[in-house]
Amino acid sequence: MAARDNILARIRAQQGKPATASVDERAEVQSHVRSRPQHPRPRAEWEPLARFRERALGLSSTVDEVDSLTAAPAAVARYLRSNSLPLTAVCWTEFAELDWRAAGIEVAARAARDSDLVGITGAFCAIAETGTLMTVSSPRTPGTVSLLPETHIAIVRGVRIVRGMEEAWQLMRDELKQPPRAVSFISGPSRTADIEQTVTLGAHGPYRVHIIITG
Repeated sequence: MAARDNILARIRAQQGKPATASVDERAEVQSHVRSRPQHPRPRAEWEPLARFRERALGLSSTVDEVDSLTAAPAAVARYLRSNSLPLTAVCWTEFAELDWRAAGIEVAARAARDSDLVGITGAFCAIAETGTLMTVSSPRTPGTVSLLPETHIAIVRGVRIVRGMEEAWQLMRDELKQPPRAVSFISGPSRTADIEQTVTLGAHGPYRVHIIITG
């Protein structure tokens, strides 16, 4: 963070400003962001959960729904067994206390390593319009868990499905106050068409993205 602060301080110096923003300057910027009207948007006469599921499936994700968070381990186990995948995984710390052992899965709450094949994360929110997961960085939500393993399983609360990108950014501003170091948008498995314009999954990240929506 010191390197970033130094860079920003040099930019501000070239603008004739002090190294750090004053309270009044920050308040002025925040007021501008809050008051800025939204641009025109497409009509959205759909129910967010149904739209999210439709769009996520269209992006080659798979989707399951369970009644509560406590049912998530059994849903994860069904998915892994049905696809002949390993019954071992890493997860974010918020899911460490779920009863993974009863579901027959060995789960470690830590950042992923290159040898981990299954990663289980949550999501800050999900965007119905595009079928996208939004994650924000923090010590408790390491990005490696969604990026390194071949299989990414995301557990998303239904109440955290927002209509569009505008609502996602507003939710982040309202709840986090300060922006995180990184914000990631996950729209299905990693893919590329760089080689002979043939779409290949898993080129730069997971081959599979499975989303479990909880009540």
